[in-house]
Amino acid sequence: MTAQAWATMAAYVALLLALAVPLGAYIARVFTGEAHLARRLLGPLERLSYRVAGVRADEEMSWRRYASALLLFNLFGVLVVYGLQRLQGVLPLNPAGLPGVPPEVAFNTAVSFASNTNWQAYGGETTMSHLTQMAALTVQNFVSAATGLAVLVALIRGFTRRLTETIGSFWVDLVRGTVYVLLPLSLVLALALVSQGVVQTLDGAVELAPAAAAGQETEPASEQIALGPVASQVAIKQLGTNGGGFFNVNSAHPLENPTPFSNLLQMLAILLVPAALCFTFGALVKDRRQGVALFLAMLVIFVPLMIGTVAAEQAGNPALTALGLDPAGGNLEGKEVRFGVVDSAIWATSTTAASNGSVNAMHDSFTPLGGLAPMWLMQLGEIVFGGVGSGLYGMLVYALIAVFIAGLMVGRTPEYLGKKIEAYEMKMGMLVVLFPAAAVLLGTALACVLPAGTAALGNPGPHGFSEMLYAFSSGANNNGSAFGGLTVSGHFYSVAIGLCMVLGRYGLIVPVLAIAGALARKKGVPMTAGTLETHTPLFVGLLVGTILLVGALTFIPALALGPIIEHLSFGAK
Repeated sequence: MTAQAWATMAAYVALLLALAVPLGAYIARVFTGEAHLARRLLGPLERLSYRVAGVRADEEMSWRRYASALLLFNLFGVLVVYGLQRLQGVLPLNPAGLPGVPPEVAFNTAVSFASNTNWQAYGGETTMSHLTQMAALTVQNFVSAATGLAVLVALIRGFTRRLTETIGSFWVDLVRGTVYVLLPLSLVLALALVSQGVVQTLDGAVELAPAAAAGQETEPASEQIALGPVASQVAIKQLGTNGGGFFNVNSAHPLENPTPFSNLLQMLAILLVPAALCFTFGALVKDRRQGVALFLAMLVIFVPLMIGTVAAEQAGNPALTALGLDPAGGNLEGKEVRFGVVDSAIWATSTTAASNGSVNAMHDSFTPLGGLAPMWLMQLGEIVFGGVGSGLYGMLVYALIAVFIAGLMVGRTPEYLGKKIEAYEMKMGMLVVLFPAAAVLLGTALACVLPAGTAALGNPGPHGFSEMLYAFSSGANNNGSAFGGLTVSGHFYSVAIGLCMVLGRYGLIVPVLAIAGALARKKGVPMTAGTLETHTPLFVGLLVGTILLVGALTFIPALALGPIIEHLSFGAK
């Protein structure tokens, strides 16, 4: 790899860490009520939200009430998003006169945005009106991210509370995450993006008539360039690890991501809140070393896969090299030249490490190994660094599994943060691991044997299998990015991936909240000489090993049928 590639990756990780530490401390103060300046500025908005919703700020909920409120709120969001899409043809703020969205696409999109997946089986500028983009999709970008944040805070309370039946209030956590965290960050980022040329307007498309070339007899046809409220949606799509683009080509579009600086801002925004939450966790459990250990575990997995992706793309395509193409530029197929190979590869690993899914390059055009790393990052469970809240609560489940394995090794009841980890927590943890894995593998297998699944393929052989495997990995793990080359707007993929998104989101949230409730009811246990310290390099290694072992045993056979065998035959002809 080039020196520029090493410098870019090092700068990216350093900037991320520099921003994540203070943001993590601020988010902790938000949920402990100690963010005094923010409460003075935004407190009226918080209190207004409670009055409108009829919520008491001092209300406490059991984990079952918490889960019920969360599920009902998210179901309401699905219905609103579905209805706005179907009725957009007769609603205002539709300058292009777009008709209502077909039922199967509307269902898929409603589930996608409510579940923080933002899988897009449509072209944004040609399918969704301005009202739908703002009132349906952008609103869900905020509340779906805040939902994940609320679940994480509830789980942390399970560790910090003793002998209680309650884990907080979903409504209070949802409002505070939205008002004090996501709204201010999005406002700052949106203004920064507008300064770089990202459009923000309620106008419709503009028509441009290209100048005729010298000697051209016929006048060239005019072109329409879609506009809209883009910057406001892009800001929260990145900060909320949502990823759904205003335009069909997402962050490769010059009006959604016009400059190298806007590209850097968006890459940092993708991982910023998930990384910061590691330090929030340390502050809330009153042991910052615990948060640092989890951050380092994520980094130990993320950095090598990022380096591997960059190296694979910089190596270029051997088939093209054999034809005489200079390999020095790397594999530029499917990439924007204003970003190049390095920034495209870093983005690909960041967006799949997070539950984000936005893209600035076509993953379908990556080399086999360059596409394998982002795919496996999703299959690990979107925990490195994962979505807002969802990444860390997934990582915490793996931490419970790791201490349980350590306890089995020494014949001792495992403990984590002063709580004994027993059979109930392990049963719920296994559901968190198994649900998305089963959805990925069963969905891909079904697509392989049904004509409706294979008819949508853009490529045969191992690459076509990779397209299907990537699609279900993205949906079931609430990522939303697409490999490309697969037509997913038909009935089969719209419904199948929609169901995977539901299972991958809510099939995890309910067990996590059950774990939170079980932990909150337990008394604390003092640390002894036999207690495994969970802030040491030994524990970081154990946690990383557990994640990689589960990921390898679950998905290596499937990956061998796709990107691995494609790599072995890559350039053979």
